[in-house]
Amino acid sequence: MAESSQGVEREQHDGVPLSQVPIGLIIRGMVAILFAVGLVGGLHGYLGLRLLAEPKLGQPWTALGFGALALLFFSIPLGFAASRRRPTLLNRALYWTAMLWLGTFGLLLTAVLTADVICAVWGLLGPAPEALALARGKALGVVAVVVPALAFAFLTARGRARVERLKIPVKQLGPGLHGVRVVQISDIHIGPTLDRHFLRRVVEQVNALEPDIVAVTGDLVDGSVRTLREEVAPLSELRAKLGVYYVTGNHEYYHGGAAWAAEVARLGLTVLHNEHRVVERSEARLVVAGVTDHEGGRMDPAHACRPDLAFAGAPEGVPRLLLAHQPRTAFLAKGLGVDLQLSGHTHGGQLFPFMFFVKLQQPVIRGLANIAGIRVYTSRGTGYWGPPLRLGPAPEITELTLVTE
Repeated sequence: MAESSQGVEREQHDGVPLSQVPIGLIIRGMVAILFAVGLVGGLHGYLGLRLLAEPKLGQPWTALGFGALALLFFSIPLGFAASRRRPTLLNRALYWTAMLWLGTFGLLLTAVLTADVICAVWGLLGPAPEALALARGKALGVVAVVVPALAFAFLTARGRARVERLKIPVKQLGPGLHGVRVVQISDIHIGPTLDRHFLRRVVEQVNALEPDIVAVTGDLVDGSVRTLREEVAPLSELRAKLGVYYVTGNHEYYHGGAAWAAEVARLGLTVLHNEHRVVERSEARLVVAGVTDHEGGRMDPAHACRPDLAFAGAPEGVPRLLLAHQPRTAFLAKGLGVDLQLSGHTHGGQLFPFMFFVKLQQPVIRGLANIAGIRVYTSRGTGYWGPPLRLGPAPEITELTLVTE
């Protein structure tokens, strides 16, 4: 009986109980998973064909290669499953293997497809080389490109975040707040491969900037409060003269959005749940508002994203800063007088060439842009999700200095 009640408590603690999830959503999720498994499995076969079968490596190398590909393919779902369980040494090893392979698979696939396109164009323009020599040349070329790219991407992802500095002119910003510095961190993703040591380094970098305001714009974690409470403890050491503010990202809701909001509040941060605060210095004022994640309402109706509520009762004629995890939230905030929105979510694409697909979901990938008449700054993210790799967009901590326009 005790074990059963603990199971109920765990289910409610980590997210929305399964009994409350619509059956249609469950079915769609299962269909999507089956499609993804079939597609990824087929693409593993394609890699085996190009890198093992066509170069004719001979036995036992071809058989061993296909066996390794099969094992690595199955490591992906095993790794995701392990990440939902107690963080034992075995579960960590499974997750690390899965995520490293997932990133490697993406880079290999991109390189092989590129090589195929180049060879097809070459064949159209002139005489094609002997088939076996071409196949072996392509395989060697792919390996020669992917191996150093992986090393670079791993070191970039695990290294210190770059500090990006911008000056943002803001209308009606009073002289007392001219030069106010807002430091943003986003998408830290503390979880199976990023722990409290990584977070402490981020906190130390932020505090060294001596910010006036700190904005934590969601996707702080990948795991439950029960599992990661000690890992996020360094967050309590963040310091800012005018406050440290936090809004939820979509990943918090995979593990209990309400529980994470409560935990972050316990650590001393101001959680902005569709609400605002007014900060003041030398008689100048700034509205700092924050909303729950754009998709929060799908997983918890009490966490629907409501910029209108966030600014309800906010003083008129005072500049407005909005913290919103996803850039597309700007469409919901249109007409609310927002002067600047700070967002993340995209990771800047994280791993080449996936940044080109971000635009399918978000209006911007990274940097400063105008969305629905609102200036939006989108961070590349301070950590990473999934593969411990960043190829292209490096991790960032953003220092935005607000100046009178």
